[in-house]
Amino acid sequence: MAAAGNNGKNSQNQKIYGAIHCPGNEPSALTVGASNTFGTDSRNDDEVTTYSSRGPTRGYSTDAYGVKHYDNLIKPDLVAPGNKLIGAVSPSSVGKLSSLVTLFPSLKVGSSPTNDQCMYMSGTSMSAPLVAGAAAMLLEANPNLTPGLVKAILMYTAQPIQNSNTFEQGAGRLNVEGAVEIAGWVRADASNLANGASMVTAWNEYDQGNVIGSDSVIWGRGVVANYCVLYGSPLMTKWQAMYGQGRLLADATSVSGGVFVKDLSLISSGVFNTAGALTNNGVLISDGVLLSDGVLLSDGVLLSDGVLIGDGVLISDGVLLSDSTNANAAALGDGTECMQPAP
Repeated sequence: MAAAGNNGKNSQNQKIYGAIHCPGNEPSALTVGASNTFGTDSRNDDEVTTYSSRGPTRGYSTDAYGVKHYDNLIKPDLVAPGNKLIGAVSPSSVGKLSSLVTLFPSLKVGSSPTNDQCMYMSGTSMSAPLVAGAAAMLLEANPNLTPGLVKAILMYTAQPIQNSNTFEQGAGRLNVEGAVEIAGWVRADASNLANGASMVTAWNEYDQGNVIGSDSVIWGRGVVANYCVLYGSPLMTKWQAMYGQGRLLADATSVSGGVFVKDLSLISSGVFNTAGALTNNGVLISDGVLLSDGVLLSDGVLLSDGVLIGDGVLISDGVLLSDSTNANAAALGDGTECMQPAP
């Protein structure tokens, strides 16, 4: 579990992409961004906080020619409430409050004695413990879940936030009730099953959601992989080999009719990942993958909202990368640099 960081905007309040910090940029980590509930019980007004760090990750390796190759992984994996949460103040010494409350008295909540004080806190470091607690509840419901399966369930049941893209929210906002429900359906011997075997004891294909308070929560049914988001009930109903390998569906690619994973795992019926494989809709899988909706996955990722990710390149509507470059260029080629210095 790792916080995404609080670098989602600059001093001019402009959105920044590519600012997921360490250890949230680790592929195997469950990276958590922050959402804002605006102090209401309803989930309908929730938003991703402006400060929550956005993906992609900007870790890189440098080749023999000094060229940087960025990893550009999709992060965060999901978001959870992290704005103005109320918690107990930890006294720094007997009779004294935390130095943070001393410096910022407006963070204090109520008028309780100094040794029993509460305070407001905001940030992705507040969000990450909520998801850690949710993961513990999943393991309480089913102690046999693997780390990869815990991550997948939390993302599959997350509720996407309107008007926020994948680099901002990952799979969506945390939905503990839905996640615990699925955890209870998973067979105790799931990790010993053959790849593709049924791993749940109950499933309703037409009712993939739950109710929280007065709100109907429809599961996003997506699982974030390194470079794409996988969708479909086979992610929960069928045992996937990657759930047992300590990292979640790394380098997986979703295509019409099935899902391909680097270790040749079978995700959906009848489709495997082999060199030069041909899918049932005639798409050739080799170095790059062309999806049926025109999304191209190879060195970079061309998303439907016009964001192009390549080695060091991010194209959107003038948003900034965390390395203070302005991405407004119009044309790209493989490896073409199209950054302009930020004003």
